[in-house]
Amino acid sequence: MVRSLLVIASALLALLPAAALGADPTADMVEPTAVANFARMIRWSGVFTSILVILGAWIVLRLMNDFVERISQQFATRRLLLQKLATFTQFVIYVGTGLTVIMLSFRIDERVLAVIGGTIAVSVGFAIKDLVASFIAGIMIMLDRPFQVGDRVSFGGEYGDITSIGLRSVRMQTLDDNTVTIPNNKFLSDITSNGNYGALDMQVAMTFDIGVDQDVTQAREIVTEAAVSSRFVHLPKPIVVHVEQVILETYVTMRLKLKAYVLDTKHEKSFQTDVNLRVFEAFAARGILPPAMLHRGLAPLTARGSS
Repeated sequence: MVRSLLVIASALLALLPAAALGADPTADMVEPTAVANFARMIRWSGVFTSILVILGAWIVLRLMNDFVERISQQFATRRLLLQKLATFTQFVIYVGTGLTVIMLSFRIDERVLAVIGGTIAVSVGFAIKDLVASFIAGIMIMLDRPFQVGDRVSFGGEYGDITSIGLRSVRMQTLDDNTVTIPNNKFLSDITSNGNYGALDMQVAMTFDIGVDQDVTQAREIVTEAAVSSRFVHLPKPIVVHVEQVILETYVTMRLKLKAYVLDTKHEKSFQTDVNLRVFEAFAARGILPPAMLHRGLAPLTARGSS
C-alpha cells in the first residue's frame, strides 16, 4: 500500500509544468509554485490518519491469520474452507485499505482522478496481458484440439490425464495424484505429446537389455509371451518386439524394445509392472543374463538360487 502511494505521487509529479523540472533559468521561480500545487493536492491531516489505517489493517490481518490457524487445528476437515475465506478476506482488506488511504491522503479532483485512472489502467493492462493471451489460446485449443479431456498427455515435464480444459488454463492429474494447472498460452509454443488422443487404449513401450552372448531369440519369445499373457494388454492391436545392438560407454548390450497396447490408460503402470515381473522371472529361470559389464564375475541367477 505504501508503494502504491509512492507510485501515485510520482505520477502526480509528472503532471507538473515542464518548467518545474527542466533546465530553464526561471526554474527557481517556478519550482515553489509547482511544489505548492503538489502540496495542495495532499491532505496532510489525512496522511497521519492513513498511517493509522495501515497499522490497523496490519493488526487485523495478523489477528485473523492467527485465528484461522487455531481454528484450522481444531477443525481439520474445514481447514481448506477456512483458508479460502481468509484469502478472500485479505484481498478485501487490501483493496479497502488502499482506497481509504487514497481518499484520506489526497484531495480528489480531475487531475488526481486522471493520474489514478491512468495508473490503474496501466497496472490492470500488465496484469491481464497473460490472461488475455491464455483466453485466446484456450479458444485455439478448443478449435485445433491437440488433446481432449481424458487424454494422457506429456507436457513441460509433467505426465498425466487431462481433467478439464478452460478458457484460461488446463488441469492435469499426474500419475502421482497431483493436480497441475497449466496456462493455455503455454501450449502455443511448447511441444505436447498425446498418448491416446481420445481412445481408451494406449501404446506402452518397455526395454529389456541382455548380454550379446545370450539367446536373443528365446529372450524375444519370453518378452512377447509376457505381454500377450498380461491381463492388461489390448490384444486387437499388434504386439511387436524390436531387437537392436546398443553400444554404451563401457559395454555392449542387446536391447529388446517391446511395444504393446494397454486396454485402458489407467492401467499403464500396472501393465508395465506385470510385464516386467514376468520377463525378469522367465529370464532368471532360463539363465538369460544382463550385459557382461553388469554381471561379470557373478554366477547365474538360477545357480545362486539353487545354492
